[in-house]
Amino acid sequence: MTDVCIIIYMTAPTAEEAERISAALLDENLVACANIFPPHTALYRWKGNMERGQEVAVIMKTRAALFDKAKETIVRLHSYECPCIVSWPIEKGHAPFLEWIKEETVV
Repeated sequence: MTDVCIIIYMTAPTAEEAERISAALLDENLVACANIFPPHTALYRWKGNMERGQEVAVIMKTRAALFDKAKETIVRLHSYECPCIVSWPIEKGHAPFLEWIKEETVV
């Protein structure tokens, strides 16, 4: 399990918050990289109401074994009551890139 690479997807209310959280994860070697996307419109249901807002999306690359630690750091630093933090496995990829992810993260 420690060598399985994953993508963590997270949203944040601002690019500044996304960058602060991403930098903390990088400093702790919990992710190898984070891509922060420009603001987009988010439509969602929250506490029975339809909401509309602006968010940024972040895609991070790491190892499956580090998901729980990364999630704990995100929850601690995130301003949302219920932040979006999900992952999915990288089934296939460029071998040198996947090795780089493993070299840059600590298990």
